[in-house]
Amino acid sequence: MFARSDARSLNEAQFADKLLTWHDTHGRKDLPWQLHRTPYRVWLSEIMLQQTQVATVIPYFERFTEAFPDVGALAAAPLDRVLYLWSGLGYYARARNLHAAAIHIVERFAAEMPCSLEALMELPGIGRSTAGAIRSIAFGKPAPILDGNVKRVLTRIHAVSGWPGNARVARELWSLAEQSISHERPADYAQAIMDLGATLCTRASPACGACPMKEVCIAQRENSVDRYPMRRPKRALPTRHTRMLIVKNADGDVLLEQRPPTGIWGGLWCFPEADPDAPLNEIFQQARIDALNNERWSHLSHTFTHFRLEIEPIVVRVDAEAPQVMEGRKRLWYKDNDGHQIGLAAPVKKLLAKVAAEGTLL
Repeated sequence: MFARSDARSLNEAQFADKLLTWHDTHGRKDLPWQLHRTPYRVWLSEIMLQQTQVATVIPYFERFTEAFPDVGALAAAPLDRVLYLWSGLGYYARARNLHAAAIHIVERFAAEMPCSLEALMELPGIGRSTAGAIRSIAFGKPAPILDGNVKRVLTRIHAVSGWPGNARVARELWSLAEQSISHERPADYAQAIMDLGATLCTRASPACGACPMKEVCIAQRENSVDRYPMRRPKRALPTRHTRMLIVKNADGDVLLEQRPPTGIWGGLWCFPEADPDAPLNEIFQQARIDALNNERWSHLSHTFTHFRLEIEPIVVRVDAEAPQVMEGRKRLWYKDNDGHQIGLAAPVKKLLAKVAAEGTLL
């Protein structure tokens, strides 16, 4: 049962009922993945919504489901096509895992999404919370959820101290999540508690006056809503440096290479990278680039979750297509208007736009 406060004076059914009453009137019910609901569409939406706002996800979801209407179509698609349609949504491991999971579902489950938490969590990219959301919303089976929105709701209602990434705090939140689910309306409850965090119990400027849980929320009662959830302990964000070689041939094509399938920008197409401290003539010699001339552009910064990347773009002009350049790697000569459908890293998109805007280089 609930511990310390008014919030925990409610039993589990009362907690769920209070939330569901609000959801029936105010909850979101017309998002694209809520219409024509299928396990595939629920799964896709849950992956896309990880660390991403609904408004950002909607156009990606619509384009994705038009291209891949079911799990079989996704499994049969080339990874390049998947990454192309994902480009700009970020956290590209999600797209790679989605594609790998689709293949797994086709091969192991005859193209039918599994229902059990155990089977769902065996799929690439699906953790405990995402599995709970899929089981609840797609199959109507009760399961706890603990995404970012739910963590914020529970930490405020119950005044749970500590950073949610801490193992002790996470265990307490999972316990609270399990206690409060609705066994009668699991799909609606899952949507309701996520909606509450997304629309009212927001990170900044929460609408506490309109919240259905305001009378039992400890943080609201103690005027300490802004304290929860407690932030991750601060640490300095390290900076890494790289060079990107923008090799342009006489036809106006730019050389791209595909990155390894794992790691940063795994499977995406990028400019060749080089040691930021090495002399340029050594870099060109090693890459077999017969440079007519070159130009340094201003540094470009790109921030990841765990570090900041400082990119020094070097624009290099070569005489012809130069087939020997970067030989032995998967590469292509890219022109923006040629209709390439490949996944591009965000900084590469920015630099390609600059290449296009500047026209003939050097």
